[in-house]
Amino acid sequence: MLYKLEVKLPQKIYPILIKKDIIKDICYEINKIYNSKRITIITDQNVGKLYVKALVDNLKSYGFDVYTIFIEPGENSKSIKVLTDVYNQLLDIGITRKALILAFGGGVVGDLAGFAAATFLRGIRYIQIPTSLLAQIDSSIGGKVAVNLPRGKNLIGNFYHPEAVFIDPSLLKTLPRRFLYDGMAEVIKYACIKDIDLFNKLMEVDIETDFDFIIHEIIYRCCNIKKEIVEYDEKESGERMLLNFGHTIGHAIERAFNYERFTHGEAVAIGMYCITKKSEDMGITKKGTADSIKELLVKFKLPYKLYQIDSDILIEAINLDKKSEDDYINLVLLREIGNSFMKKVKKEDIHLFLQNEM
Repeated sequence: MLYKLEVKLPQKIYPILIKKDIIKDICYEINKIYNSKRITIITDQNVGKLYVKALVDNLKSYGFDVYTIFIEPGENSKSIKVLTDVYNQLLDIGITRKALILAFGGGVVGDLAGFAAATFLRGIRYIQIPTSLLAQIDSSIGGKVAVNLPRGKNLIGNFYHPEAVFIDPSLLKTLPRRFLYDGMAEVIKYACIKDIDLFNKLMEVDIETDFDFIIHEIIYRCCNIKKEIVEYDEKESGERMLLNFGHTIGHAIERAFNYERFTHGEAVAIGMYCITKKSEDMGITKKGTADSIKELLVKFKLPYKLYQIDSDILIEAINLDKKSEDDYINLVLLREIGNSFMKKVKKEDIHLFLQNEM
């Protein structure tokens, strides 16, 4: 079964194709949108061991000149140093502006390769082929590309949209279980902010036995929510900020542990529960909402407790958040499951949303 979506923006329209084993037909799809021959695959070493040889052989059989750039797996590769290494390898290959980059991997690869494509030679076309659930439902769509700085996540970035997003759910079968659940945190995020029916379905589904049956629909529903939000607010001036539910605290947690203790999804899971528990205690969110989120997080083996972290470290990281505006920060809160909104909070009051959760 093929699910097809189209992201329609004023300056660009591009497809999102969701299909089992689409990776085997990738050359056919690329030929529809790219009429030159030089392709560079940017991937990480884990994905490379599993899939890159077959992809390279397939592309070469169609007459493409194929080059590969490998990075170390993990969040620490989203750095200026690794980005510079990628630039130098692109120079060594002799890439021109007519070339095409394939971002073939999870969220780190997609963000890094997308930012390299956006900035090298003032912009090279690229395609997203996400291999993790988190990347398939979230980071590969919408054109956000970035690298991290030691002081915070995604502080150097741009909006630069791909030519297409090709999503192959069969690639998830080799994903370690921890990272499958990592992606489920973002699925839960979508359900919390926009789709109570999806939330209820997640309560009922058994991801172990029903995975093949349900995963296409999960990916499609999340991608559809994101594409509609991006079409309405491409540059994150309002509505698109809702996609950051749980991320303000989540990013701070990631940084506090140097991106080593928790995956991105695990940190976001903690952020979603903690911010909702506090907003519920403050009378902002419907009673019982935090417990419902907690139940779903536990079901998908995700953490929810905010472990002992120095509050000053958290607040410093939160103040660097991109949703920060002068003396305020925009927090994403829930009225109830499926109904989210932005609340502007004074930075001096941000501790109120952390107390009793430390």
